[in-house]
Amino acid sequence: MARRMNWLLLVASLFVILGGAELFTNGVEWVGEGFGLSEGAVGSVLAAIGTALPETLLPVVAIFGGHAAGEEIGIGAILGAPFMLTTLALCAFGVTVLVGARRGIRSAQIEHDPGVIVQDMTFFLGMYGAAFVMGLVPGRSLHAALVPFLIVAYVVYVRRRLRSPGGKQEEQEAVGEVRPLRFGVLFRRPRPSLLLSGAQTTVALVVLIFGADLFVHVVSDLAAALGVSELMFSLLVAPIATELPEAMNASVIWARRGKDVLALGNVAGAIVFQSAFPVSLGLLFTPWHLDAVSGAAAVIALLAGAIVLATARIRGGLDAKLLTLQGLLWLGYVVFVLRRI
Repeated sequence: MARRMNWLLLVASLFVILGGAELFTNGVEWVGEGFGLSEGAVGSVLAAIGTALPETLLPVVAIFGGHAAGEEIGIGAILGAPFMLTTLALCAFGVTVLVGARRGIRSAQIEHDPGVIVQDMTFFLGMYGAAFVMGLVPGRSLHAALVPFLIVAYVVYVRRRLRSPGGKQEEQEAVGEVRPLRFGVLFRRPRPSLLLSGAQTTVALVVLIFGADLFVHVVSDLAAALGVSELMFSLLVAPIATELPEAMNASVIWARRGKDVLALGNVAGAIVFQSAFPVSLGLLFTPWHLDAVSGAAAVIALLAGAIVLATARIRGGLDAKLLTLQGLLWLGYVVFVLRRI
């Protein structure tokens, strides 16, 4: 009975996090609208921060919330995001392109700037690869020394991304994609005030913290009941609420509309972000020791990124059929974990 209740609480926590993330992202977009920052480079950076904060908040709550297994759950959440994005999210994009082409609603050709993808994956492989190596080398001071390089690298990445032709095209495709403010619909205000947008963002932040705290508690109990590590459990489950819905939304909706630059930019940008700030939290505030389970997830994420990079370089662009195969990497890891259980 207790285990069944824990499973129900786990599902509830995931829905709470998902709902909070949706409210928060939507609120931040309208805060940007209120300050006149909805378009251009500043708006792109604001949107990136807004969409990335919810998935960063979960490891923060896990690590600093005073939970016994917080560090393990935090590392699992940090590693799970790029693992999920480089495999399932890109697979979903490829499947959407193929299905849309078969139905005649879009072209089977992926329209994007290969140079942007090469740049994104190069930064990801360099930053995440360095963090992976640190996970195999003991020494907190050595881990901490890598953090400034990750932050500087991300700043350089953002500057290059915003100045690139692909970045400007991404901004153009994003025009008109801001959804109505949820609180605006609730209070029947088609053009919500900055105060209402800020209120929704604040409420969403509280909801996110509550959901993340509940998630950490439940994962600890379920992992103990199943006899598996908290790291393994959170690595597979956490991205379902923090990364997968948003990535799937971008991959499916924008890909169906033919906005490939925007869809790929959203996923690739999130991949690079996750290899910078959340990883830095892990390096600074956890032992950052990768075992076979966590190390395998990191290796698969790096392999998936390397495949995308090689495809963009060799073929001069991405192929939808090849992207669908990224999902097999995720499936292979799940089988690997289940066999260990």
